[in-house]
Amino acid sequence: MTTPVDPAGLLRSRAYVQLLAFAAILGVPISAAVYGFLALASYLQKEIYTHLPHGLGFKTQPVWWPLPVLLAGAVIAALAIQYLPGRGGPSPAYGFKLHGPPTPAELPGVILAALATLVFGIVLGPEMPSILIGGGLVVLVIRLTRRNLPQQATQVLAASGSFAGINALLGNPLVGAFLLMEASGLGGPMLVLTLLPGLLAAGVGTLIFIGLDNWTGLGTFSLAIPGLPHVGQLTVAEFGWALVIGVAAAPVGAAIRWLGRFLHPYAERWTLLLLPAAGLVIGGLAVIYAEATGQGSTDVLFSGQSALPHLVEGASSYTVGALLLVLVCKGLAYGVSLGHFRGGPVFPAMFLGAAGGIAMSHLPGLPLVAGVAMGIGAMSVVMLGLPLTSVLLASLLLASDAIAVMPLVIVAVVVAHVAAARIIPPARPDEDEAGAARPGSAGTSTTRAP
Repeated sequence: MTTPVDPAGLLRSRAYVQLLAFAAILGVPISAAVYGFLALASYLQKEIYTHLPHGLGFKTQPVWWPLPVLLAGAVIAALAIQYLPGRGGPSPAYGFKLHGPPTPAELPGVILAALATLVFGIVLGPEMPSILIGGGLVVLVIRLTRRNLPQQATQVLAASGSFAGINALLGNPLVGAFLLMEASGLGGPMLVLTLLPGLLAAGVGTLIFIGLDNWTGLGTFSLAIPGLPHVGQLTVAEFGWALVIGVAAAPVGAAIRWLGRFLHPYAERWTLLLLPAAGLVIGGLAVIYAEATGQGSTDVLFSGQSALPHLVEGASSYTVGALLLVLVCKGLAYGVSLGHFRGGPVFPAMFLGAAGGIAMSHLPGLPLVAGVAMGIGAMSVVMLGLPLTSVLLASLLLASDAIAVMPLVIVAVVVAHVAAARIIPPARPDEDEAGAARPGSAGTSTTRAP
């Protein structure tokens, strides 16, 4: 008979204290490595989209520039997925899920596929690669040090590496902690024991991000929108808009998720052919949007992490038609990216939700900030299926107004989550597996973090 685990006894044990110390120590190099990965991606983005056109003699970036750039990035991603071990890590086509950390042999493929996604403008974010890189580096360190750790301790430390990888990316280490906790389904008496090493690594990682920002001046790569107008007293009309936004987000997000899930099996089968084609489609959508609206193609390209503050702060410069077109073009590009490439689904969902909220704020009774917050929360929960995280993402993004708008965000998130559950069919078990690897090929384990 198996002896039941005593959480309180484990918490007082010397082994658990050593595990906490090891997690804190690992948080330093892991956070520095993920910071370097994000800094490299940001640097290469600027080189390709700003400095390279000037170097080739163009005074301004040609409107067609995204087409060859997206084609090149898609080819690199296709080669990494097709030929490197692990197929570039798990696909985001079936939603935000926590997978087992990549092995040391799979880690280069994860990094290369993620860089091809982030650098060249594919519509996915850095959160899933950051989580995988953090966990994978922990596994690599454990193997290099030849520590014979129990499997459960290795899993907890790998989860701590994931915490360190995601810690400051979302603007607050607690948001990253809730994201990983909710996505992994952690609960019960072992929750605290599993969560503490991760929180400790995340706290250390945040200090490392801040220190590296002060030292290098490259930025913290965290999402924030400063200087927004303050939210006044909530009104009955705003709660009515919360219902409308929640209902409206469900079919939009469901259509994007359906597109990604529909395209994914074909992309896994004909990777070298379909990924370059998908890159051209994404580039074409960006060109169409830029030509039709006069706005920058970056509104459609990339994850939206950097463009979101500009969108909200410059909302008055966007017409309703431009906002609707960005919803169409970026939504299609997002669905295509989900089905073909490797990256995270969080930031594009936030950007689309903000664009929808700004568009609806032109209607009576809906202030801009409230519309943005409710749009972000509603679209995030439809795309991620994580209601608690979606409320925190929308609320904490608005800093001092977080408490004021939280009731509206909660209503919009709950309505969107329930409405989406009635529209989106549950994923089949074989689809979860398909998100990690094509049958018959080497792939990243889909084992959930403890």
